[in-house]
Amino acid sequence: MRRLLARRMKFHLLGAFLVSMGCATLYKFGVAEPRKRAYAKFYKSYDPMKDFEAMKAAGVLECAPPK
Repeated sequence: MRRLLARRMKFHLLGAFLVSMGCATLYKFGVAEPRKRAYAKFYKSYDPMKDFEAMKAAGVLECAPPK
């Protein structure tokens, strides 16, 4: 029973580290990278003036009333 806590803590500390690194890796490649690619794809063809004109025509903007 001596040093049981210390031995078990080493095991659990290593396990917790490996699980956390696994979760971080899964998040990076499962969520963050696809999100970056989606934003890059969106902004390749994004025209802010066209979007502004569409919002202006819809009456969304108070500073630029529709014509």
